[in-house]
Amino acid sequence: MKAALREKFKTITVAVCLAALGVWLLPRAYAAADNTYEQLKVLVDVLDYIKENYVEEIDSTDLVRGAARGMVGTLDPFSQFMEPKVHKEIKTETEGQFGGLGIRIGMREQWLTVITPIPGTPAYKAGVLPQDRIIKIEEDSTKGITLTEAVTKLRGKPGTKIKITVARDNTPDVEEHDWSTHEITITREIIKIESVQSRMLENKTGYVKILEFSAHTADDTVTALGELKKAGSTSLVLDLRNNPGGLLTAAVDVASFFLGDNRLIVYTQGRAKENRQDFRAGSRSPYSYLPMVVLINGGSASGSEIVAGALQDHKRAVIVGSRSFGKASVQSVIPLSDGSGLRLTVAKYYTPAGRGIQRNEKEKTGGISPDFAVTVTREAEVKLQAQGEMIFEKGKGGESAVDKEKQIRDTVLDRALELLKAREVLSSLTVSDG
Repeated sequence: MKAALREKFKTITVAVCLAALGVWLLPRAYAAADNTYEQLKVLVDVLDYIKENYVEEIDSTDLVRGAARGMVGTLDPFSQFMEPKVHKEIKTETEGQFGGLGIRIGMREQWLTVITPIPGTPAYKAGVLPQDRIIKIEEDSTKGITLTEAVTKLRGKPGTKIKITVARDNTPDVEEHDWSTHEITITREIIKIESVQSRMLENKTGYVKILEFSAHTADDTVTALGELKKAGSTSLVLDLRNNPGGLLTAAVDVASFFLGDNRLIVYTQGRAKENRQDFRAGSRSPYSYLPMVVLINGGSASGSEIVAGALQDHKRAVIVGSRSFGKASVQSVIPLSDGSGLRLTVAKYYTPAGRGIQRNEKEKTGGISPDFAVTVTREAEVKLQAQGEMIFEKGKGGESAVDKEKQIRDTVLDRALELLKAREVLSSLTVSDG
């Protein structure tokens, strides 16, 4: 009798699973459907045997969610199954503020890796760098940890402290790497992201730094460009270093400010050929005339790579710095019935010329390669981050948190200014016959 009930349970469970997958299975041949049925039956058998025979009583919810995590974990570093608590936190993040350290993280070579710290946040102030590997959270090793688990551990109430241990590659551009470890204690804060910073530089050059592509980035960029124009800027440096991306629409809007004539900015391609989607600039561009240089580095990802790639492919701007991160997958977040969620990669981004941005570690491809490479040491990056932190006092302009005598030169920015100056000089030359 008990065996009969188990078989009935298996049949019903498999039927429910097949119904949920129906939209994928219907177009396929019956042979494929039968194969999927057999594979699902194995999963149900495992669930049944664990429930009946495991040495301790196990909650079915934990088993099912564990199976879901394992299933999604076979896909790519950016797809993830999110339990209800994490799914809620992710939704909070998209609303513009959240409690945490202020870092964007991903998986690289099976290690929890910092894509970039967000400027102005606790992690940024503490000196966390792009490509740092978080090897411990408190005293727990992160080896084998999932992104979901990492988010849960790193976030907490504002004002609480957390200790992380990072492994830092001090010689990332050579074959024999020099790793060092650093214990960093950080106090969690409510993370509010400032989208755009701007100022005038020498030789009538405007400077715009986009920290992240959020819902207000396009408007903030328009405002910044307008103010720089009034101040007399005749060229522009667009700084996308350590910009982790954000909203695709915001990145497309920013690129459109510099590209007109309905030019292609980026396209996404899913599994099916007919799923391609093009994103184009408008017919007119308010700043198509402005000479510009774009700055990128290993912390530039996703939306910032879209902007840099589009401007590079259309020969609209010169790209300076180091190769970008290479994060070019499109995720959809799907809410599930129990409050959990599924973040699933459904397409990839490609530049107008058809270049794949997604990084391939084995083949050493992906990312946006600069037109002019400038190497910056880890030590210099730490110092540049520190002096980039601005302190504002009432009635005064922003000043660097680092005294002028302790500041170092930003060699990437210096190179950009040199290029713009050279362009100006060359364009003023008069060429005559004879």
